[in-house]
Amino acid sequence: MSQIEWGRLLRKLSPYTIKKGLLYLKHYGPKEFLVRLGERFEPEEVPYGPWYGRYRPTEQELARQRKKRWKARPKISIAVPAYKTPERFLREMIESVLAQTYDNWELCIVNAGCGDGDVKGIQSEILAEYAARDGRIRYEDLAENLGISENTNRAFAMAGGDYIGLLDHDDLLATNALYEVACRLEKDPDIGCIYTDEDKVTTDLSEHFQPHLKPDLNLDLLRSNNYITHFFLVRRDIVERAGGFRGEFDGAQDYDFILRCTECAGKVVHIPEILYHWRTHKSSTADNPASKMYAFEAGKRAIMEHLERTGTPGEVSHTKDLGFYRVRYPVREESLISIIIPNKDEKDTLEKCLRSIRERSTYENYEILIIENNSVTDEIFDYYGELEKEERIRVAVWEGDFNYAAINNYGVSLAKGRYLLFLNNDIEVIAPDWMEEMLGHCQRPEVGAVGARLYYPDGTIQHAGCIIGIGGIAGHMFVGMSGERTGYLHKAAIQQDLSAVTAACMMMRADAFQQAGGFTEKLAVAFNDIDLCLKVRGLGYLVVYDPYVEMYHYESKSRGAEDDKGKVRRFQQEIEYMRSHWLDILKQGDPYYNKNLSLTKWNYSLRPMEKDGRE
Repeated sequence: MSQIEWGRLLRKLSPYTIKKGLLYLKHYGPKEFLVRLGERFEPEEVPYGPWYGRYRPTEQELARQRKKRWKARPKISIAVPAYKTPERFLREMIESVLAQTYDNWELCIVNAGCGDGDVKGIQSEILAEYAARDGRIRYEDLAENLGISENTNRAFAMAGGDYIGLLDHDDLLATNALYEVACRLEKDPDIGCIYTDEDKVTTDLSEHFQPHLKPDLNLDLLRSNNYITHFFLVRRDIVERAGGFRGEFDGAQDYDFILRCTECAGKVVHIPEILYHWRTHKSSTADNPASKMYAFEAGKRAIMEHLERTGTPGEVSHTKDLGFYRVRYPVREESLISIIIPNKDEKDTLEKCLRSIRERSTYENYEILIIENNSVTDEIFDYYGELEKEERIRVAVWEGDFNYAAINNYGVSLAKGRYLLFLNNDIEVIAPDWMEEMLGHCQRPEVGAVGARLYYPDGTIQHAGCIIGIGGIAGHMFVGMSGERTGYLHKAAIQQDLSAVTAACMMMRADAFQQAGGFTEKLAVAFNDIDLCLKVRGLGYLVVYDPYVEMYHYESKSRGAEDDKGKVRRFQQEIEYMRSHWLDILKQGDPYYNKNLSLTKWNYSLRPMEKDGRE
């Protein structure tokens, strides 16, 4: 970092920021702290403040929303537990609800600060003032503070709406928040839960920052982190079935509630619009996650109980990033895994791959099928002769031209295992328990495939999952980012569901592979793994990205460059195949991504926005 950059950094540091930095240093240690310091202060590719200024609806648009004629007008109750709320924050929260362009709502506020005389003299008067001004605002004074969970339950009990939404006493709704929710409910009245995107706003409301642009419902991401948070609305009968908030989870009571609601909701819908503004101040976990350790313990327990309720064996642990968790799924049965490795020449590369499997893997029930394709060197055939002496290794020959899809389909036809592990010959094992980790996921009935975190030899990331639409058809995320970093909201380092992962290291259930029809052989080189994952997703299975399966990937040494006319023509044909067969997801967007994120960058940066439209 240059002297000028250090100067800019020091000018940004307030006493509070310094104090928080010391807490992070204590928690993470010097090395991890420096990594996170660099991430925090590196410049945004697209600054969020100006972007949000162009993104938010204009006054003309808000006026149009107020005039909309509705076919159905569900009543939305907003539940707010208030406790010693500063007057300014309380008023601004209420005013954000009054400003809504959709008018069939009620605001149910429980005032738990009445036992404090000073607070009673201010907070109750403010609530009485607003309740007199607008009949949709109701409040209840509690004689004592019952805790965040029970206070919220009392607000639930006041609510008479079809849907109940949660709003913190010092946060704000975007003016079009309830309008967007009502529009979605008008299209689909069977929705059980709805959540939206959000950002953070400074205490004085002068700056919006850190947008949280979320994917659609993502089970494994939700088990890694409460990414849903705000704005969360639930149909009344589901609130009743879930049972409201539970005091034993105070600190993570919303996480526990969201898990229980989404389990029984049937249909959970994400609205990819920034409709909630999370105010940050010194006592807020939005800005200082190290301030409430008990909350992260409660979050861990919430995930554990969720796993128990859903009949899912698993162990939950904290990660180095507070509020983010790891679930380990046990191997239920040590089934045979068939590792399929295509190869052409490259004796040293293949030898390094096989040595790493043998010497570093802790799982023992596997076989290796090497599919030979058009090798020409004596060296490799001599090596094959040595390998065939090993009981668990077989070498089979594919005599046609190189076709990655056909070669792997051929390998599957020879495989004996219930689980298929597709592996490039230029992979080197890092994590000893890599097969157990992948198998634990694949033995979950809802999972069809699982992929790994891959690194270039220099330790930078080569693959951390795939997003449909990046670069035109699909692309890897976080390519070239230091493996020590975790990326946007730690997405490079936590388990989550994605639309696709690379087959350079991918495990699949054999039955899911067969149901999907295997690799599409028209896709000889490019996109065959993306296509297969999309077919698996089409069958209702999940595709899981697991960053704890770590490998080096030396990147397609066998193939050579895509630089002659025939290869270029073939690549264009494969692009056209993907466009014609997967047009819907390419047009509508990857459900595990967000429409407001870039399709030309790999790091979850904002999609640039012009004054009168998007990129």
